[in-house]
Amino acid sequence: MHSIVLKNGKVVDVVNEKLFDADVKIEDGIITEVAPNLSGDEIVDCNGMLVSPGLIDLHVHLREPGFEHKETIKSGVMAATVGGFTTIFAMPNTDPPCDDEATATYIRQTAQKVGLIKVEPVGTVTSGRKGESLAEMGGLAKAGVKMVTDDGEPISSASIMLLALKYSKAFNLLVANHCEDKILTGNGICNEGYYSTLYGLHAIPKSSEETMIARDIILAKETDARVHVMHISTAYGAKLVADAKKNGIKVSCEVTPHHLTLTDESLGTYNTFYKVNPPLRSNEDVEALRKALHDGTIDCIATDHAPHAREDKEVEINIAPPGISGLETAVAQLFTELVHKGIIDAPRLLNRMTVGPAKVVGIDIPEIAKGKPADITVIAPDKEWVVDAKKFKSLGRNTPLNGKKMKGFVDTVVCCGKVVLKGGEIQKA
Repeated sequence: MHSIVLKNGKVVDVVNEKLFDADVKIEDGIITEVAPNLSGDEIVDCNGMLVSPGLIDLHVHLREPGFEHKETIKSGVMAATVGGFTTIFAMPNTDPPCDDEATATYIRQTAQKVGLIKVEPVGTVTSGRKGESLAEMGGLAKAGVKMVTDDGEPISSASIMLLALKYSKAFNLLVANHCEDKILTGNGICNEGYYSTLYGLHAIPKSSEETMIARDIILAKETDARVHVMHISTAYGAKLVADAKKNGIKVSCEVTPHHLTLTDESLGTYNTFYKVNPPLRSNEDVEALRKALHDGTIDCIATDHAPHAREDKEVEINIAPPGISGLETAVAQLFTELVHKGIIDAPRLLNRMTVGPAKVVGIDIPEIAKGKPADITVIAPDKEWVVDAKKFKSLGRNTPLNGKKMKGFVDTVVCCGKVVLKGGEIQKA
């Protein structure tokens, strides 16, 4: 039996948020030993690196089927691999939307043909993402779907959301919502505040997000069902979640790397790569989100990887679609802006990228421990590199970080016991 040993690294105990020195031995897709001075058939030197359970991303847009000019399942999976993720959840805003068993099965099987890492299809809440009637939740659950959302489109109808939460309990599905009141949003494209006025841009009030978070918390309380707030972006939104959790309501939330590291001041260049939905918020919001991530109010980090074709973004900022291609820069962005600046330490950050998302969606907690699946991400925390969007595996090159020097590099990824990334390069099967 071929064995792989990851040697000389700092193992990340993501459950207890600690580091310890050990080698990690892998055989037949399973971690068989975690101890010093191990030997094996294939040695991967991890000196000076962090050996973490494989990263999990609950919010990725793979675009296929229907929008293959923006991204394909293959290109998205390759981008996720380079980014250090071993499991990603594919959003259902495709064409056709992933609102039935057949589409979910197609996405899963296509990803399996690509290999490399695991892809979990996410189903829609409503048929066709139209917000009018529930999708076939039973069929989606049969296809192995664990989460449903109309991502990109909020569940505007409170009655539909109430019904979805009731049905979700029967099929053990997590209902996630893009919390946005589109009437309040209007034709806004950026956060309402000082900079929207300074730059002369149509603004989106924070209440657009916060009123729907409050509504969903109330409905979750009434149904005793799980609800997940996607890409939370405001200080008061985080407070609503914190208060709900204190009252025993089953609410969780995620935050993106860009909402933790960028502010609405960035839009002064009118660069469409900074346009996202929800919009980049104020410095005060960023500080509050960082505190909420640190104290556990925010359960996990999710990239909201939203690749777009060049021609989609090279237009006026008012009409450009929102979104950042974020899979390949997430780790570096977070290490550069949070870990190396002392805002959060590496074990806690990696907890929010492994244990956090696993708990939210209800899958096994990942650990570097004997008997656990060998899904592992090895990070060189001090390695510097410069972002070059032209070298992205993703078809979407829409990143505001192009040309930026980063500190933190994904060196190696092991998924299902196979080394799929080594030295930052994808390994062929």
